Amino acid sequence: MGILMPKKVKHRKWHKGRSNGVESRATEINFGSFGLKSLGTKWLTARQLEASRRYIIRYLKKGGKLWMRVFPDKPVTAKGAEVGMGSGKGNVDHYVYPIKPGRMIFELDGLKEEIAKEALEGAARKLPIKTKFVKKDNI
Repeated sequence: MGILMPKKVKHRKWHKGRSNGVESRATEINFGSFGLKSLGTKWLTARQLEASRRYIIRYLKKGGKLWMRVFPDKPVTAKGAEVGMGSGKGNVDHYVYPIKPGRMIFELDGLKEEIAKEALEGAARKLPIKTKFVKKDNI
């Protein structure tokens, strides 16, 4: 598949913004039976998300379904090495998703609980935040 990035953005460069508070959207399991929930605040880069997505896909081996509840659409700019101060903002370097506590990152279905837990915990090791394995209530 390749690295995650938006096809088109309304504004090429964004302000940095502030990450605070807890998530109000996508806090429950809506699609699958098991999920990986964020417990921290951080910028998840497209590379980190892709690495954890690939880890889960390898675990699925043709069985089960994966939903990714986050998408990196925030552009992060960077200036080249040894470039002096001034002369404007740098070019877009990569894309991130600013995650807050309580957000569902991945959801899985069609697997046994032990296997789903191993897959999601392995994927969590690829991410820079603390996470929690959650199950749907009616299982």
